[in-house]
Amino acid sequence: MNVIEGKLNLTGNERVAVIASRFNHLITDRLVEGARDSFVRHGGKDEHLDLILVPGAFELPFALEKVLAQGDYDGVCCLGAIIRGSTPHFDYVSAEATKGIANVTLKYGAAVTFGVLTTDNIEQAIERAGTKVGNKGFEAMTGLIEMMNLYKNIGA
Repeated sequence: MNVIEGKLNLTGNERVAVIASRFNHLITDRLVEGARDSFVRHGGKDEHLDLILVPGAFELPFALEKVLAQGDYDGVCCLGAIIRGSTPHFDYVSAEATKGIANVTLKYGAAVTFGVLTTDNIEQAIERAGTKVGNKGFEAMTGLIEMMNLYKNIGA
């Protein structure tokens, strides 16, 4: 059996965008740091990494649509933090951000990863932004690198 998979290395020529929400910036700033760390550790050049900031997670799919339509990037890493409050707002924002990112990704067939935290409280978000549970921004970028290489290997 032939196994086709993406490797975790970059040539240094890949152009990658990180689209991150500013809302809950104490968390998303850490996710962005983790994503950048992964990109550079795996051979990416910092000058080939662009950070695009949007107001909140709800706006991530709209920016993703514009970025993918331009065709300037080999991959896009979407980052955000949606923390449950006392109203149903969390449910609406998390559902629409998730569906929107998935729909745009399928439309363009691009390498995109979903690094949007959906947590019940701030403590869970902090744990996932670089403390107890690792940095989900780092993990999202690492997954993106693997997917970009997989797409190259399968001719996508």
